Amino acid sequence: MVIPVMPVVPRPRGKRSTVLAQALSEALVSVAGLVGRPVRAQDGTLVGRVTDVVVRAEGVHPRVAGYHVRIGRRSCWLHAEDVAGVEQGGIELAQSRFDLVDVQRRSGEIMLVADVIDHQLVDVAGVRVVRASDLYLAKTAGAWHLVGVDVSWGSFLRRALPGSASRTPTPGQVLDWAGVHSLAVSEGSFRLNRTQEGLRLLNPSELAELLDDLGRSERLELLEHLDLESAADTLEVLDDEDAVALLRDGTPERAAAILSHMELDEAVDALRDLEPNEREQILASMEPAALGRLRALLSYDENTAAGIMTSDLITIGSDATVADAVAELTVARDRPDQVASIVVMDGTRAVAEISAAQLLGLAPDRPLSELSTSPLVTIEAHASMGEVIEAIADHRGTGLLVLDDVGMPIGRILADDVVDVLAREHDRRWPWQGEIGA
Repeated sequence: MVIPVMPVVPRPRGKRSTVLAQALSEALVSVAGLVGRPVRAQDGTLVGRVTDVVVRAEGVHPRVAGYHVRIGRRSCWLHAEDVAGVEQGGIELAQSRFDLVDVQRRSGEIMLVADVIDHQLVDVAGVRVVRASDLYLAKTAGAWHLVGVDVSWGSFLRRALPGSASRTPTPGQVLDWAGVHSLAVSEGSFRLNRTQEGLRLLNPSELAELLDDLGRSERLELLEHLDLESAADTLEVLDDEDAVALLRDGTPERAAAILSHMELDEAVDALRDLEPNEREQILASMEPAALGRLRALLSYDENTAAGIMTSDLITIGSDATVADAVAELTVARDRPDQVASIVVMDGTRAVAEISAAQLLGLAPDRPLSELSTSPLVTIEAHASMGEVIEAIADHRGTGLLVLDDVGMPIGRILADDVVDVLAREHDRRWPWQGEIGA
């Protein structure tokens, strides 16, 4: 989204274009270009020089609260109300005297030069990570506001190359600040409501792409700004290495909260990749409801049947009807890794597995116990990978129902689960092993 006061301006062509570009540029004040500019009293006396611009972290376009001014060796606070005029060439005071108050960082305020310029930002509208080359202020309703961020290389080079102080700031690719999410503020107060809504509209894959492009601290900042459901969904689509790095870098409490909202098997995989002491710190921060099943699954070796299974099973009592089974399958249809079948239980013992196809055309009140089913194909939870592969091959790819030590079904293994494990093992080999067929 491009800000109304400063659309992206192509390279001027001809006299009319040049005049238009100049008029648009004059409507804005460059924050980077303001640094080092003089602060003068009304009689023209030099008071100091600008070092930063401070805005309040509120509203779609944050209002300028004041300026940091270097006066001699002191860094002083200049309140916006003490300023009569702001232009690219400097600042004019409203009166000859103002209180010399030393700069103090206050909650809810953002220093645009120190916190935002040359830092990474998320362009929510464009679903990309950008870097702030410059920021632009505009005067609206009698006050100065932060309205745009310039993400062009031209603006960066204008500041970086020798002689930058004498160059006039020229807006390049300017984005509306309302559609930008800043990741540079460590106090966590800079969370604009409109931008938060934009982040919530991004799907997990788009958020994962943004995280891939960010540095370590910015990744953590973005993850902190997501609600737990979005954070959990995003970690599930990240590479294992990246997901574990994010869990490791955050606090145990935040990691525990995110893992509690992840699919059980995804959470177990992430916890397995952590060091034992890191894993225990996170587990110690979890709510008891999530902790029990996680610890149970973590107790199995990852190279066993229980270590590779999908633990999300749909079960139903043996006295249920076709309508009951259809209702259970309907509720679970949007759950990931779920197959269209239901396990019929007699107490703690699995007695049958019925597919959704078998229920088609049957009377809703027909008992499930009357349906004819094939014998269950089961495997013990501690079975080795070799035994799992052999069982899958013997039953021509049929899924295996995984049973715990007392015969209770705890998960299912499909051929895809075995392929995933074999693929991971292949990725762990050295390149030269693949070349010689090892």
